[in-house]
Amino acid sequence: MAPTDMTTETGPASARPYRAGPWPAATDLRTSPFGPFAIEDDDPDSEDTLELHLPAEFLALRAGTTTDLLDRLATWGPVATPAGSFRLVPVHIDHDLPLVHRWMNDPAVAAFWELAGPPRRTEEHLRAQLNGDGCCVPCLGVLDGTPMSYWEIYRADLDPLARGYPARPHDTGVHLLIGDAADRGRGLGSALLRAVADLILDRRPACPRVVAEPDLRNTPSIAAFLSAGFRFAAEIDLPGKRAALMIRDRVLRDAL
Repeated sequence: MAPTDMTTETGPASARPYRAGPWPAATDLRTSPFGPFAIEDDDPDSEDTLELHLPAEFLALRAGTTTDLLDRLATWGPVATPAGSFRLVPVHIDHDLPLVHRWMNDPAVAAFWELAGPPRRTEEHLRAQLNGDGCCVPCLGVLDGTPMSYWEIYRADLDPLARGYPARPHDTGVHLLIGDAADRGRGLGSALLRAVADLILDRRPACPRVVAEPDLRNTPSIAAFLSAGFRFAAEIDLPGKRAALMIRDRVLRDAL
């Protein structure tokens, strides 16, 4: 969502459209962003409709029901960082809207998030996620008891982003902005990105990677991700921007 303290992503996450491949002649095992699913046909020579056994996450999304897609983020608890104790707290619009609205109208933030304007614009952005399908949770980043950053933690494999790179099941994305200018320019963004990426990997055992897509023009943001143990994977085209795909791999977390 130091010259290392700002990311640039905008917009709520949404479910990735499911795209099935050619039908198999017999029982087969396929994969989707939700994990493997089975396709069965008792008689390969018949013309009967095949029976698909789709994962529960996919069925819940298509039915419009809410499912826990981010492993109870609200219960993750605090994590120690070089700057102090840090916690992700899901946004409560009635209490948090004035603060998030003020941050979104900071010119340095607005240049990339593009949510400057009246409170209603910020509120609509937040409500779209809070009332959505559960793929994205907007949060305040609270450092030693003080809200100082805004985060969006989202299922990258269920987001339109997944159309632009080879997503893996349970890939988890992050958007970040540091709220006040006084907190920028001193390396805080890098420290928090590393802490949150590790928190995601600790609290979401199925997640193989934490990903992000800062605007290529935002070199401070890219530098922050690199300093936080992410690697630059590719340049990708997204609506409204050309982005750097940044990845923090579970298998490399102790090496980077």
